[in-house]
Amino acid sequence: MSQTRLILASASPRRKELLDQLGVNYTCVPADIDEAYRADEKPSDYVQRMAQEKARATALAYPPLGCAVMAADTIVVVAGTVLGKPIDRADALFMLTRLSNRRHSVLTAVCLLTVAGMVCELVETQVEFLPLSPAVCEAYLATDEPWDKAGAYGIQGLAGAFVRSIEGSYTNVVGLPLCETWQLLSANGIATALNAEPLD
Repeated sequence: MSQTRLILASASPRRKELLDQLGVNYTCVPADIDEAYRADEKPSDYVQRMAQEKARATALAYPPLGCAVMAADTIVVVAGTVLGKPIDRADALFMLTRLSNRRHSVLTAVCLLTVAGMVCELVETQVEFLPLSPAVCEAYLATDEPWDKAGAYGIQGLAGAFVRSIEGSYTNVVGLPLCETWQLLSANGIATALNAEPLD
């Protein structure tokens, strides 16, 4: 079995739950970075930069030899606009209104930083929402779900009822695409419940 120690640079309970599904042994050490969006930055560039910066920030506290740091970042993109986590109720209502009765993209970047360097995967899922009435939006905002999630919704909770269709990885929308994450970890010597040794 690999002796590489995995550090998860995230405070997201969804990411921890998904990583637990893979049977990975890891230590959770959230990263504190500036998540400001740069002018003229493409959504795909932004989400990858965020994941990379999280990994690098957390890695500063660990020796590169024998340790690997994994970080991820998820954003919602609708009509070219990036929707991050809502800052308040008005912001969350704006996001739900934008997502109502239309398709949007969910982008997650997963990065693994090892002594050999940084490896990243970018995964995109297309999600289409039903029309959301003002009453439905208000009812959803009265729950705890929207406040720490990109796009102000959690597909694994009540907001799963909003989804008319999904094209691509479901776990990507939750916050960590399991297929790509498993392949990334396995290819870099991180043991999972599915393989104690790296994949060929």
